[in-house]
Amino acid sequence: MLARRSVVKGVAGLPLASLLANPALAAAAAAELQTVRITTDGGRKVAGALAKPAQAPAAAVMLVHEWWGLNDQIKTVARELAKEGYLALAIDLYKGQVATSRDGARALMGGVAAGEAVDTVASWARWLKGHELATGKLGTVGWCFGGGWSLNASLHEAADATVVYYGRVIDDAGQLAKLKGPVLGHFASRDQWINQDMVGRFEKAMDAAGRPYTSHWYEADHAFANPTSARYDQEDAQLAWQRTLEFFAANLKG
Repeated sequence: MLARRSVVKGVAGLPLASLLANPALAAAAAAELQTVRITTDGGRKVAGALAKPAQAPAAAVMLVHEWWGLNDQIKTVARELAKEGYLALAIDLYKGQVATSRDGARALMGGVAAGEAVDTVASWARWLKGHELATGKLGTVGWCFGGGWSLNASLHEAADATVVYYGRVIDDAGQLAKLKGPVLGHFASRDQWINQDMVGRFEKAMDAAGRPYTSHWYEADHAFANPTSARYDQEDAQLAWQRTLEFFAANLKG
């Protein structure tokens, strides 16, 4: 018990990157979140991890996990956003499953039914905007698999700010015209999947739709913001995170 208390106490003042890079510290930070459950509009029961800010009402941010699933890392980022003054909810699109290998992650990602995922993200977004601690303003953020679903969420339920970390973006101007708020994208120059061709088509479609966006490119590879990845780039990850916080502050606060 004493050791556990010491770990929790040690978590308090550490920077986000240090927490994410250490599984024990990330687990301690994640344990501070509250498990919440709802029944979606489609009648399915889903769960998420909620981090509450010190002061309310507050703008809300919905986080969508990487292809690994809703693990301690994503919960730790939610905790960090709560420290920044947001009501932060990390949602789960894998029904409680978390991958520990690339093959496992690929299988889980491939098993996601698009209709169910839309139902989940839209239902959680509405729940967050109507939460008793919320102002009604909503931001979304996701990484990799979750980056694409951060954008999808904002297409199906109005959001005031959308952040995409190296996630799939679309090039349908008619669909993108549904966006309420601006989009911030973090992309990597050496990413072989979410590449400059895909992002360029997205930007042209956003221009055609008349929707605001900002794209930042980093001399890095896919997953550069994940401290447990071999492709982690600390400098770029910190810069992207600072830009994310500034973007949310500009569009969700005040």
